[in-house]
Amino acid sequence: MRWALVKVCLAVTAMVVIAFAVPLGLVIREMASDRAFSDAERQAAMIAPALSITTDREELTRAVLSTESGDRGRLAVHVPAPEKAADGTEGEALDIGTRRASPKDVATVRKAGRASITEVTDGFALLQPTALSTGDIAVVEVFVPEGEVSNGVATAWLILAGVGVALIVGSVAVADRLGVRMVQPAQRLAGAAQDLGEGRLGTRVPEEGPTELRSAAVAFNSMADQVVQLLANERELAADLSHRLRTPLTVLRLNAASLGEGPAADQTRAAVEQLEHEVDTIIRTAREQRPQTQGVQTGAGAGCDASEVIRERMGFWSALAEDEGREVRLAGVDRTVRIPVARPELAAALDALLGNVFRHTPEGTAFAVDVHHSGDAVIVLVSDAGPGIADPEAALARGASGTTKPGAVGSTGLGLDIVRRVAESTGGDLRIGRSVLGGTEVRIWIGLHGSTPDRGRRGHGRRVARRFGRPRRKEPRTTAGPATSGPS
Repeated sequence: MRWALVKVCLAVTAMVVIAFAVPLGLVIREMASDRAFSDAERQAAMIAPALSITTDREELTRAVLSTESGDRGRLAVHVPAPEKAADGTEGEALDIGTRRASPKDVATVRKAGRASITEVTDGFALLQPTALSTGDIAVVEVFVPEGEVSNGVATAWLILAGVGVALIVGSVAVADRLGVRMVQPAQRLAGAAQDLGEGRLGTRVPEEGPTELRSAAVAFNSMADQVVQLLANERELAADLSHRLRTPLTVLRLNAASLGEGPAADQTRAAVEQLEHEVDTIIRTAREQRPQTQGVQTGAGAGCDASEVIRERMGFWSALAEDEGREVRLAGVDRTVRIPVARPELAAALDALLGNVFRHTPEGTAFAVDVHHSGDAVIVLVSDAGPGIADPEAALARGASGTTKPGAVGSTGLGLDIVRRVAESTGGDLRIGRSVLGGTEVRIWIGLHGSTPDRGRRGHGRRVARRFGRPRRKEPRTTAGPATSGPS
């Protein structure tokens, strides 16, 4: 494209220069010729007064020598012979100065009575007819050298040629700069497209250059962002679905532990352990590849009844809790509590937290779930009486980064990340602390109107959690649905 623009500009400028320079050069040559012959006519006119007075040779010779052309030997006067006198004698024709024109040309001008230019050796001769006092016609010849006819023409043509070349060079330079301005953004766009095709998803194009290329760069960057978003959503979905498989895996592991001894029981436990290992591998692989800046997409108008979802999931987990001898307490779900979170997302968050309770606390450890409605937010507290988390900040960081903390066996960090993203998608947050039961307390703050949590009310959740320390009526256990995979 760059050289194409240069060639087009070169051709157009060359045609314009030729169209103007050639006629102008011809005009300059004609002007130089007219100037030379006009001066010759002026020199010839200076002899006309003398010819109208006398035809004496000496007088005419002095008149010729008094002119510039005559002094330089370029002026001649041709006076015809007079008619016969009364005594029968004939006059003599006068030729004063150096003759260059042929007698035929002189006779033709005398007969025609008008000036003429004839070509002679080394130049041109201007033949100017002039009337004498006797009524005859004399011819004044002025020699014009060829050099004076073309005087200054070569210099003018060189100047025109130089101006034309300068115009062509300037136009080529301007076309080259314009081409660079157009080609470089196009090359960057092509290179970015190639990089994106090779898997470098962070490639973006500077929005520079002409309007069309800027629009193309904006469209490319938007497309690249969309590709990254789609890939992130797919990887997130793969990780979330894989993590949800851990809910039925927990049930299988607990059931396999109660099979007793024997080859079949050992094989079942080994298969469950292998399956859990594969699921963890899928979760880690998906999380290592996804960007960490994507939040939970709940969709426009997404929402559910938090009390209903919590009752359903607690009914599922209470069956396992009864098998392991765990005391379960549930509070705050006796009325409808609408939250701007999709039902599957909230169910996945609860399964992640309750699954962690069963996975990381000994059998017989009590746990509790409390829901509190504060007007502009909903607080969900999941507490247990286990050993607790020694470093809550590290646990949250592991969930946000997708890396497994050394020593955290079987932990992918995705469970807490799922819960955190659910809370942050509503303007809330996730915090970990010590519960009144002696173990871990996970507080989920869910904003109802996209509001940011009030940092001055951190102690409020703690006061709500303290109510679990008092004896309460145990909630009736609802019948769990099919122990397969939980909500999808």
